[in-house]
Amino acid sequence: MAGTKEYDYIIVGAGSAGCMLAYRLGANQDNRILILEAGGPDTDPLIHIPLGLGKMHEKRAHDWGYDAEPEQRLNGREIEAMRGKVVGGSSSINVMAYVRGHRGDYDRWADNGATGWSYADVLPYFRRMESWEGGEDTWRGGSGPWKTQFAKSQDPLWDAWIEAGKAAGVGYTEDYNGEKQEGLGRSQSNIYRGRRHSAATAFLRPAIRRGNVDLRVSTQVSRVVLEGKRAVGVEFIRLGRPEVIRATKEVVLSGGVFNSPQLLMLSGIGPVDHLRSVDIEPVVDSPYVGKNLQDHLAVQPTATRPSPGPFRAEMRFDRMATSIVRAHLFGTGPATVLPGGLHGFLKTKSQLSTTDIQLLFRGAPGNAQMWFPGVRKAYTDGFGLRPVLLHPESRGEVLLRSADPFDKVRIIQNFLEMPNDLETLRTGVKIARDLMHQPALDTFRGVETAPGPNVRSDTEIDDWIRRTAVTAHHPSCTAPMGNNPEAVLDTECRVKGADGLRVVDASAMPDLVSGNIHAAVLVIAEKVSDHMLGKPYLAPAAGN
Repeated sequence: MAGTKEYDYIIVGAGSAGCMLAYRLGANQDNRILILEAGGPDTDPLIHIPLGLGKMHEKRAHDWGYDAEPEQRLNGREIEAMRGKVVGGSSSINVMAYVRGHRGDYDRWADNGATGWSYADVLPYFRRMESWEGGEDTWRGGSGPWKTQFAKSQDPLWDAWIEAGKAAGVGYTEDYNGEKQEGLGRSQSNIYRGRRHSAATAFLRPAIRRGNVDLRVSTQVSRVVLEGKRAVGVEFIRLGRPEVIRATKEVVLSGGVFNSPQLLMLSGIGPVDHLRSVDIEPVVDSPYVGKNLQDHLAVQPTATRPSPGPFRAEMRFDRMATSIVRAHLFGTGPATVLPGGLHGFLKTKSQLSTTDIQLLFRGAPGNAQMWFPGVRKAYTDGFGLRPVLLHPESRGEVLLRSADPFDKVRIIQNFLEMPNDLETLRTGVKIARDLMHQPALDTFRGVETAPGPNVRSDTEIDDWIRRTAVTAHHPSCTAPMGNNPEAVLDTECRVKGADGLRVVDASAMPDLVSGNIHAAVLVIAEKVSDHMLGKPYLAPAAGN
């Protein structure tokens, strides 16, 4: 099909949602599907070696290079906003954490207008897409294409943290993606046979092998082609000239939280006044496109470790060089795991319906690097515990800079605009420090290096948060679905006011889930694919 100018479905973006849609839609051999990806192929070995993500993030490789505009309440800092620009999208550069969120998140979606997206509605789709190493049960799937496993890192620090959590009242959970999210539990990852199990690996490559899915890389779409208010194709720029490919059924935008609203607005779908301010003629007045931006903000208390842990020993140059080769060739060895073994979820107030702080555990300091005796001194070992604000009240927005599709969007996060956000994150910092100073960690903990022993009062903690807080890389909700007036999409992710056009990615989330967003993005695509294929939705899970 590579030479055709017409397809049934055109999917813009080979990220997580786009890969899932290609997999499900392509199961019908009558469907001809084209995926257009602005980034390149996922051939970099660093993508597939789990420990390679550190080097990718340092270099900002396979990344759109986005930074948010100066944040007024974070001392005017420009917070980086990393998003994947490569086949697999952010699933090719993220930390491979598998977190569904709290069941109450999806019930809240349904209660607030996203009918059909309650926990009972989405649980069958989580189970359908998943192959959990623990096997199938009421909550987990055992035979889907998406491989998930417990973290394999070995460090006595993890057991000490769990004991500290129990002593501090945070508790323990066997499976935070199962019956109970609250508590500390072993991390779950999308790593399979020692390699990153990205959306491209799990879904796109099997879809392409069927023969009815085409992929074009290094192809940036400039607009959706509309006839009246119906999407009939897309325009992209190649060799400096615009080209058009038509879609007989639907165009699906899966470019992500920043790029999908950008493409809607470039196509004349968005807030009328803003479109006219950049010389774009409005076609559909959709005032909330690009609004409602939400992201998880995080800080990281840290401490030194008097007796170095196993990860520092593995970071000796000769050992790590060997480990990288083993991981690349055989999918074995220390480079196939990350120095993090736990996640935690808690409520800062007992009356909350969902958790509002996530704890991300790190078994190495931020400056961990390879070392070798006589050449580079080994780093001082340490660990960190990052509290994450899960449900910010603050809202940002995505705006166009111009009508040029190659001009980066403006990202205005508005972190900490609402006072409750700072209060909740401050509480998370106090909980994290309390955990760090539990007796179970006495033999592992040296000196607190951040925020430091001199930072005690609420004002001092708040100042530290403003100086150091960064995104947890979970931006979402810029084209939310629902039945309410502020929703850009209906509950099947169709763009309101247009025909033949959907947005299926993190943009479609009504609000943030309690944890990493990747699983939620996949389940949106998984469920919407049934609607696109004309299939009945799976029956809601009984008793859940």
